[in-house]
Amino acid sequence: MSSERHPLQRLPSPGPGLSAALHVVGLISFSSSFKYLVDHPNQINDSYGWHMQYLTILGLAAATLAFALGLAADLTGSAAPFAAKNAIAIGAAPLELVVSVLYWGLRLVDERLVLPDWAPRLPLAVDLGFHAAPALVLALDLVLFSPPPARPPARTFALSAALALAYWFWIELCFARNGFYPYPIFALLTPPWRVALFSAAAAIMTLSTFFLDWLYAALNGREPVTAPAPMAAKKAL
Repeated sequence: MSSERHPLQRLPSPGPGLSAALHVVGLISFSSSFKYLVDHPNQINDSYGWHMQYLTILGLAAATLAFALGLAADLTGSAAPFAAKNAIAIGAAPLELVVSVLYWGLRLVDERLVLPDWAPRLPLAVDLGFHAAPALVLALDLVLFSPPPARPPARTFALSAALALAYWFWIELCFARNGFYPYPIFALLTPPWRVALFSAAAAIMTLSTFFLDWLYAALNGREPVTAPAPMAAKKAL
């Protein structure tokens, strides 16, 4: 059975009520996005790395895994998948915020930075399913159905930097095999500017994490800080 609900967790989870409903809705949205990739193939489908070259799809995969574990916990009442869901969501939620901020921000500047000329433009509902819905439902899950995340600032920055470096390595590997980058902006930037871009992405993920932590505390409160026990007085000689 599931462990006792944390006192700061706003709504019951895991459980067959609202928690399960959110996870079902999220999984339906995520699966429809993956189905769209299969039903509307393009040159990415046959390239090395498939659509996993895109940060959007990597984030979507992480969100899908987190919500599948969350639903499993809802249906079984088990603490193990609930804890695994929370562990994945700690990274997936701010990652999806990064996807939303960068995608919509760069589109406002020039959509050709993120959409190659050969790529058909997505219907708005589909676009929102890829680049807005995952961030929204993961944020709702984090602030309403999860215990408070325990992550010191140093660990937050380290995770953001590690994910940025891992993704940079991954797209360079895909470029070496395919001869093109998934996002046109990468081809326009010199290596120093790519460093700046990935550093900015890591900074945005760090700030997104701090924002989610602030939002959680604003809605649910903070855990009391326990003062360290006083040191025992030294024995008199």
